[in-house]
Amino acid sequence: MTRPFPDMVKEAMFNLLRGHFEGEAVLDCFSGTGTVGLEAASRGASRVVCVERDRRVTKVLEENIEMLGADEIVEVVTGDALGPATIHRCPKPVHIVFFDPPYPMVRDESDWARVKAQFERLIGLLDDTGYAVLRTPWPAVHREEVATGQAESADEPKRGKRKKAGGEAAIEEIEGDEAIEIDLNDPNADAMMDAFEKDLARAASKPKFVLRDIDLKMAGALGPETHSYGQMALHLYMKDGAGQ
Repeated sequence: MTRPFPDMVKEAMFNLLRGHFEGEAVLDCFSGTGTVGLEAASRGASRVVCVERDRRVTKVLEENIEMLGADEIVEVVTGDALGPATIHRCPKPVHIVFFDPPYPMVRDESDWARVKAQFERLIGLLDDTGYAVLRTPWPAVHREEVATGQAESADEPKRGKRKKAGGEAAIEEIEGDEAIEIDLNDPNADAMMDAFEKDLARAASKPKFVLRDIDLKMAGALGPETHSYGQMALHLYMKDGAGQ
């Protein structure tokens, strides 16, 4: 299944890269039905390589290429954008690399490590004035689970404290900053206490997590120059010539 690439964002990206397609080689990874690759061809790219794993999607892509008469410019590679075939079939040098991994791969730490490693390899294949563009969800964060029982947040529910009040047994439940007093003479006291204890148990059983910004720095690259558009962002990189 392909993800939508809003026309506004696509137009913004091509405006950022204006003048970088005429007569140049382009690699479009996770290309879907060719939203970016075919647009690059229409803007004068001399060669476009589209990499897409889903054969049903590549069939649509090939039909789009034929319909636009771009057979001599656009090449389709049916395979994993993170695999060695992508490196092998990439034009060398390449001027524009567009990398659009599925959002779940970006959000998953182990998948992100693979995405990042492949993207860094492709940045190394850029010419001296070329750009690599990475699309991610925004904000770009990883969710790190914290084991139950670790440092308790100040706003987490606190377990109830029992006390005697005016000679009558009573229960004071502290939840956040609120104090809830339960009179044990109340016929509903047991049910109220049970409900509160269940709420505490549910809260304790839920996995705690913190959000960490994804490290978008790439080895051997200058950048990123980040442009956010609502819930997505484009990150632009150039090859760092100082490493050569």
